[in-house]
Amino acid sequence: MSVRLYFIVEGQTEETFVNEVLKPHLASQSIWASATCVTTSRKKGIVYRGGVATYQHPKRDIIFRMREDQSSNARFTTMFDLYRLPYDFPGHEKSIDVQDPYQRIRILEDALRDDISDPRFISYIQLHEFESLLLADPQRLDGQFYANHCGIRRLVSMVSQFGSPEMINDGPETAPSIRIAREIPEYPRMKASAGPITASAIGIPTLRAKCPHFDEWLSQLEALA
Repeated sequence: MSVRLYFIVEGQTEETFVNEVLKPHLASQSIWASATCVTTSRKKGIVYRGGVATYQHPKRDIIFRMREDQSSNARFTTMFDLYRLPYDFPGHEKSIDVQDPYQRIRILEDALRDDISDPRFISYIQLHEFESLLLADPQRLDGQFYANHCGIRRLVSMVSQFGSPEMINDGPETAPSIRIAREIPEYPRMKASAGPITASAIGIPTLRAKCPHFDEWLSQLEALA
């Protein structure tokens, strides 16, 4: 069966990652993927996208996509960062004091799935943000930031202290994107292009091996075929 898979994602970086890295991988299994950023506002005919400041924005987009394509061959999924997830997100209050990040993410994903309440929907939240995927092999950042080779070496050393880059937490000074920006000051303004390029260089097999929650999600998507 051919499946249309719609991704509703947090920002431009995730959108490019899905369209340039995940889409070709899934197409080989007759899963035709496309991604769009969350719509945050519309002013004078201009659509502004990117960021999840309130849950109502992604929920509106998810419901809109589902109404737009009501086929039984359509599926829908998300890619939002756990880091800075809004307080009004389903399950937030129940999950806030849970210390194990994998238990916490399960509570949030289950609550999101229940709130959307459509069997075609697969909820996914990235532990702890997109940059966790880049820390699966931070040495690959040298392809875009070779001048920062000393900082990249420090990132490699830092990551070795964790069992998985998904365990690198969501503190305001310790989140994956903050750690990368500390060593590579150019990263924040280049992340939309450099992030997906680096993830592609790392490769899906390594991303799956180093990031169990990402691997579980991708396995769910592959099973749609």
